[in-house]
Amino acid sequence: MKNTTDDSALLTLGNELCFSLYACAKEVIKIYSKPLENIGLTYTQYIVMMTLWQFGDMSVKEIGGKVFLDSGTLTPVIKKLEKSGFVKRRRVAEDERFVKIILTDKGLELKEKASSIPQALKGNIYLSYDEIKTLYTLLNKSLKVIKEGKKQ
Repeated sequence: MKNTTDDSALLTLGNELCFSLYACAKEVIKIYSKPLENIGLTYTQYIVMMTLWQFGDMSVKEIGGKVFLDSGTLTPVIKKLEKSGFVKRRRVAEDERFVKIILTDKGLELKEKASSIPQALKGNIYLSYDEIKTLYTLLNKSLKVIKEGKKQ
């Protein structure tokens, strides 16, 4: 990323942070695809399942808030997880308009299989521990600032 005031250089891929983030995220998700395929999940299904494993039963809206996805994106993901037997959808008794996503026994058992994924992928990001820690900190700081900025 070059520091430039030349308008013609502003619109180049090498100067766009968003492109570097996009391309890197795409490649990292690609690294996850084989191990996730072995346990029957896509990356998006994996992050939904991680959310449910961590926080328990939740509404679609609550899950969306955790994984930064809207209900239009989440609904087909959850339907596929339900078809696979990992989750159930249940209407909330107090308010039938709301649906809770509930882990099944099969979904809970999947957590054990999935627990090996982070360790298996450890050597695929060629950064030192300190670099990964710095990257993680900066990305989360940026995400927080961007999300808070939208709320103001």
